[in-house]
Amino acid sequence: MHTDSQPAHTQRGQLRTIKLLDKIGRIDGHWQPRVVAEMNDYQFKVVKILGDFVWHTHADTDETFIVLDGRLRIDFRDHSIELGPGEMAVVPKGVEHKPFAEAEVKMLLIEPRGVVNTGDTVNERTAENDVWI
Repeated sequence: MHTDSQPAHTQRGQLRTIKLLDKIGRIDGHWQPRVVAEMNDYQFKVVKILGDFVWHTHADTDETFIVLDGRLRIDFRDHSIELGPGEMAVVPKGVEHKPFAEAEVKMLLIEPRGVVNTGDTVNERTAENDVWI
């Protein structure tokens, strides 16, 4: 975590190079998003995922998924999309969705500060919020 002796912009991951895959490599386990930077009220979070997530929605915000490594499937009630490395998708607010990774996926999420990873669903996959790496 950051110290109060650092300038505010440094605390928010600004004015520095952030190596996303290096940051992800420091995460133990899956489904544990970690903040690497902030821009205005938005957080950039790296995460490793494996297996099935939970159906959920984010009532008040869109959510952006950017795949860095692996293949991600995002299921919707009426269809699915697949993302590979270098691909991204935006899930609009209020749209029920469920990420799935047959093999480990490393990705970047962009969402407002304070968004719970499981949205309107709270269970064993709900991660602590606002944890920096």
